[in-house]
Amino acid sequence: MEKNSIMGVILAGGKGSRMYPFSDHHPKCILPICNKPLMEYQIEMMKDVGIREIVIVIGHYGFDVVRVMGTGERYGIKITYIDQGQTLGIAHALGKLESHIDRPFLLFLGDIFFITDSLEPMVQEFLRDDTNGVLATKVEPNVDSIKRNFSVLKDEAGFVRRVIEKPRHPVNNLKGCGLYLFDLHIFDAVRRTPRTAIRDEYEITDSIQILIDDGFRVKSSNVIQDDLNLTFPEDLLYINLTELKRKNKDRLIGSNTSIKNKDLICDSIIGDNVIVVRETKLKNSIVFSDCTVDSTDAIESTIITPEQQIYCYNSVPEDYEMR
Repeated sequence: MEKNSIMGVILAGGKGSRMYPFSDHHPKCILPICNKPLMEYQIEMMKDVGIREIVIVIGHYGFDVVRVMGTGERYGIKITYIDQGQTLGIAHALGKLESHIDRPFLLFLGDIFFITDSLEPMVQEFLRDDTNGVLATKVEPNVDSIKRNFSVLKDEAGFVRRVIEKPRHPVNNLKGCGLYLFDLHIFDAVRRTPRTAIRDEYEITDSIQILIDDGFRVKSSNVIQDDLNLTFPEDLLYINLTELKRKNKDRLIGSNTSIKNKDLICDSIIGDNVIVVRETKLKNSIVFSDCTVDSTDAIESTIITPEQQIYCYNSVPEDYEMR
C-alpha cells in the first residue's frame, strides 16, 4: 500500500455548547488560531503525508464550514462534505461515512489543535506489518489529562490490547489523542458499537476495542507533542498564545488592518480588516477579523469578535514569558 492511497477525514459536526457564546456564531473547527482556521492546520498535516482527498463531517453551522474551507482547491486537495444529522458521538459520525470511504483513512477530531513534528511515523507504522489501525498517542505526565481522554494499554509485542475511555484510575501514562488511522475493518466494529449508558453516545474507544477483540492489529505511535482541546472560550485564547509563542512572535497582525499605535500591541493576535481607532493597549488578546476596536482602556486577556467581547480567565500558558 502507498501513502497516496490514504484518505483524510475530519469530524466537525458537534455544536460545542460549552464554547458559548462562540457556539451561537462560529463552529469550533474554523475558529482562528493565529489568523488561520483550526481546520487548516489539520489539512496541512494531512497534505504533508500525501493525502489529497478529505471528507469533512459537518453539522452545527455547517454552511459556515463550507463557506470558509471551500472545495479545497486553494489547498491543492479535494474536500467532500457529509452532514452528520444527529450528533450521537464520534463512532456515530464515523458510521455515516461508510458508503463514502473505500480505502484506509486518517481521522481527525476537528476541535483539537495538534502539535507534532510530523505524522509520517504514524503512517509508516500503518503501512507495515499488516496493521489495521494506528492510534496517535502521547506520553502524558498529567494524569488529569489522561482522565479527560483515553488511556492505551499495549501487549508485549507492542500492539494495543485495550483502550479505556476517561479512566478514573489510569494505570500508565500513554494517552490517546483523538487522531486515528484505520482500514475499512473499523466500520464492522462501528456497526456493532453499543450506545453508552453514561453519555448516551457511541464512543470510538468502544469501536476500537471491538476491532481489537475481533483479532485485528492496532498499534500506537507517539507522534503528538501536545493536543489542545477547544472546549471553553478561554481555550481559544490559550491555544493562540501557545502558537504565537511557538512562532517566536510577540504579536501577529493580519492584512488590511489599521492600528493607531502598533507598539501597544503585546502578545496578541489581530485579524484581517481590523481598525483600532485609538491608542489602545492590547495584551494577551485576540481580535477577530472585521472588528473595530474603539476603547481608551487597556484590553487584556480578551477575545474580541464582531458580536462581543469575551474576557478569559486562566488562558495564559504557565511558562509564557509575560511582557
